[in-house]
Amino acid sequence: MNIDLTDTTSSKINSALVQARRAVGSTVGMVLTLVIVTDEGNHYDALKAASEASKEHPSRILVVIRRPGRSPRERATARLDAEVRVGGEVGNGETVLLRLHGELAAHAYSAVLPLLLPDAPVVVWWPEESPRSPATDLLGTLAQRRITDAASTEDPVAALGARAEAYAPGDTDLAWTRITPWRSVLAAALDQKHGTITAAVVEGEEYNPSTELLALWLADRLSVPVERAVSPGPGITAVRLSTEDGAIRLDRPDGSLATLSVPGQPDRHVALNRRTTAELIAEELRRLDPDEAYAHAVRHGVATLRTPQFASAPPPDRARGGEKRGPAPAAAEAPAERAS
Repeated sequence: MNIDLTDTTSSKINSALVQARRAVGSTVGMVLTLVIVTDEGNHYDALKAASEASKEHPSRILVVIRRPGRSPRERATARLDAEVRVGGEVGNGETVLLRLHGELAAHAYSAVLPLLLPDAPVVVWWPEESPRSPATDLLGTLAQRRITDAASTEDPVAALGARAEAYAPGDTDLAWTRITPWRSVLAAALDQKHGTITAAVVEGEEYNPSTELLALWLADRLSVPVERAVSPGPGITAVRLSTEDGAIRLDRPDGSLATLSVPGQPDRHVALNRRTTAELIAEELRRLDPDEAYAHAVRHGVATLRTPQFASAPPPDRARGGEKRGPAPAAAEAPAERAS
């Protein structure tokens, strides 16, 4: 059921939600509120991905579309238009599109706050451009989890630097989510007997933030030099870990099927398909606690993100604590910190 509301209020939107639920006979079984902050041109794809993810995580989806206007007259107005969707393709969840016109575009917090599900977690997702500090953004302060995507920015590598500087518990980025399968396969390979790892190389497309994060993660967890090599792609194409017994290789030249080579063992094929945005969002919604593995990776060697090689020393906060880690066990433990 769809209900269109023009020049409305949050109170009227809540009433429309109750009316729609009664009309379609649905019950309230939503587990969280997902707030999507986007624009008119990109909201369709973001909403489609969120709706797919809500089949696994029934949610109230609030799509915030800012339309400040171009002329002085349009900017001086303040109007809220809404579209309420319940049932049908929405499934067990609810969707509300909020179009904030004129001055109201700068006050999305006031429009969203009354529409949050009571006593339920809040996740805010910026599919395109995001605030430099999501945790201090007014909408970000409502959320237990804040999702950005460095890959959608004009300079993804610089965006990772900004993520590191502004990181707060609860922040994450879809560039990090994309490498979960890579981290799982590499950690499983390192769980097996192997020689001491001395260096690593990560190959991927230029300006690909997931490639940068995978290299940073290996440098952080293994404490070895990690070289960042450029390849034609798509995405990440290979990882090589140099050991005393030979190289451990994970190659994915076609963006789909990868080959894992471990010294002394036959090669194995591993499915490493490039996942859809809906699958990435569904993964992020499975846990809402701080992702410490992401925090350590994005903060490791931020100043050297553009150089061919990443520093192997631990981050300053760890160095002060005198933490000592063995290379193989540290990497093998990483996927336990974040379920695939």
